[in-house]
Amino acid sequence: MLRASAQVTTIPLDPRAITDRSVDPLLPAGEALLDFVDAVLTGDEASQEVTREAVAGELGPSGLVDAAGVIANFEMMNRIADATGMPVGKGTLKRTAEWRELIGIDRFNHLGS
Repeated sequence: MLRASAQVTTIPLDPRAITDRSVDPLLPAGEALLDFVDAVLTGDEASQEVTREAVAGELGPSGLVDAAGVIANFEMMNRIADATGMPVGKGTLKRTAEWRELIGIDRFNHLGS
């Protein structure tokens, strides 16, 4: 979804920043958003408070709400897919090959080939 969104909106994005924090994500408030995602997914409440404030400071309260909603939606979709054992379709594997290689996600070996 992130790949498709970046293509449709033509907002610059370097997907390598997802797994390599030394890479600039190129997004407005990209660093703050990545920090917020990490804090939410690790469950670090102190970091969550700090990163919520950073996102709200850079994107405003509605931007923070949007970011939290996106994180929640992605987490929900991943949990459902994992819980049901839903395989990744061949078309999706083909469409996402470049991004999966850029961010190194295939190393987790959950996608198959």
